[in-house]
Amino acid sequence: MPSRYPIFDRNTLTLASLGQRRHDLDLGALFPLAPATTHFPELEIFAEHVAGARAASRSSLLLMGGHVIRSGVQHYIIDLMRRGYLTCIAMNGAGVIHDFEFSLIGATTESVARYIQTGEFGFWQETGRLNDIIARAAEEDLGLGEAVGKYIHESDLPYAEFSILAQAYSLQIPVTVHVGVGYDIIHQHPNCDGAALGKTSYRDFLIFAQQVVSLSKGVVMNFGSAVMGPEIFLKALAMARNQARNKGATVENFSTLVCDLKPLPESYRTEIAKSDPLYYFRPWKTLLVRTTSDAGQSYYVRGEHRHTIPALWTTLTEGERPV
Repeated sequence: MPSRYPIFDRNTLTLASLGQRRHDLDLGALFPLAPATTHFPELEIFAEHVAGARAASRSSLLLMGGHVIRSGVQHYIIDLMRRGYLTCIAMNGAGVIHDFEFSLIGATTESVARYIQTGEFGFWQETGRLNDIIARAAEEDLGLGEAVGKYIHESDLPYAEFSILAQAYSLQIPVTVHVGVGYDIIHQHPNCDGAALGKTSYRDFLIFAQQVVSLSKGVVMNFGSAVMGPEIFLKALAMARNQARNKGATVENFSTLVCDLKPLPESYRTEIAKSDPLYYFRPWKTLLVRTTSDAGQSYYVRGEHRHTIPALWTTLTEGERPV
């Protein structure tokens, strides 16, 4: 029996070319690889855990919000992948869109305030090609991140060298994309297939969960993801620990890092009372307390991504040869 409620007719929508959009960011916003001038003592300590995870061939997971890509640190993340410091990157749907637009036209980001007034926000033809890539990925049983990275890499897009997704695909490092339906501009487009979104993004979640299986003595880093990162990690860790328990094993003794702008107290390794609004800042209670409470270490660094990621890279690569 069909739904009793009417749905929006997407055939009435009009799309425009990205060439008509005013972009807020271009390739000039990307920082070149250079030693950081800002230092964070706890990042220098955490870098030892990252190096240890690489030496022990354990999982090194980077969870990131879309603003990380907008902060211009692509070169640092790509170089960390090449050096073996990252085994998996998890991002939201916005991250894929920014990465794809950068690789396609060398620019990304529109003014919401400008384009929402005229009903043009998000309706860009070229960006909608992502929906076609995702639909094909669903047919081929690929994850969303793998499919987009494969497309950028094999299509030789003009700026693919700056794409985290394409470089990860070339290095055979999974980038998992965790989509919230209705969160991203491509969900507005007439060619969006919700079933394909769900299938490819859920496959990515299972890929991510498999990475968590090897997390003991590994690391988890969360940069600027207040909801997606903590939530997918919590569920994937529950799955990995459930599986391990059935085998008489454990998933523990890993280290976590949260880099964000929230001012947390020095006692951040202790859970805060529910009466405090900061209780609902998921990275704190999930990544800094609950998942590492038995055997593990956690670190919080307050700072902008354009400072923290280069600082971590600098500490990790000092004395190493270029790659």
